[in-house]
Amino acid sequence: MKPVIFLTTILFSSAIFAQRAPVQNIPTGKGDLSVQPVTHATFTITYNNKTFYIDPTGGATAFEGLAKPDFIIITDIHGDHNDPKTIDEIKTPNTIVVAPKAVAEKLSGFDQSKVVILNNGDKTDQGGATITAVPMYNLPEAADSRHTKGRGNGYVINFAGKNIYISGDTEDIPEMRQLKNIDVAFVCMNLPYTMDINQAAGAVLEFKPKIVYPYHYRGQGGLSDVNAFKKLVNDGDKNIDVRLVKWYPSN
Repeated sequence: MKPVIFLTTILFSSAIFAQRAPVQNIPTGKGDLSVQPVTHATFTITYNNKTFYIDPTGGATAFEGLAKPDFIIITDIHGDHNDPKTIDEIKTPNTIVVAPKAVAEKLSGFDQSKVVILNNGDKTDQGGATITAVPMYNLPEAADSRHTKGRGNGYVINFAGKNIYISGDTEDIPEMRQLKNIDVAFVCMNLPYTMDINQAAGAVLEFKPKIVYPYHYRGQGGLSDVNAFKKLVNDGDKNIDVRLVKWYPSN
């Protein structure tokens, strides 16, 4: 029986690997930054032998074959960003979570001494990176909004001088449009939760990241048209490198 179990495990792992987008390597002054898209809002960043999980969901099987997280960075309370069951399955005794207060309050089973709480504007140095929390919210601002200002965090993470922006769930808010010196941006675009491709493209054309990855683009109407987003951006500025990768097995 053991050889059959072993073969089944190999085939299962191979199926997971086949569904993943290729690793994206970003050069820095101190070696490459490796980004592994997983699904929707979930990806990993490996730098200087440290691995950062961004909004991990999908259970341990979603990360089969990947290094365990040294750090977990969470943007918001919703299940496609904050999945306590997945966190419990993938964490190690040394894993540190960086999250807004509203998320930390939902991690009751996690060692709170390993949780770093950031409010919008706060920053922390972790694993050779500087992590800055930035606003993410819906417009117009309202108490019953899906994403109220101050509850969740987007992030700008600096790795050896490279600034990586992670939008989280946001619309094209002024704080995003005012970002400066962004090398790589992960920008959401799914209605009715965040923004459409026109809003996302307009914001990108204003803050002008060198590279942009549309991500988090499944909404109530299916997948957003990321090819149209790419055209909108490049019609406005051909120097912005819009990179389309496979965030969903079906796309």
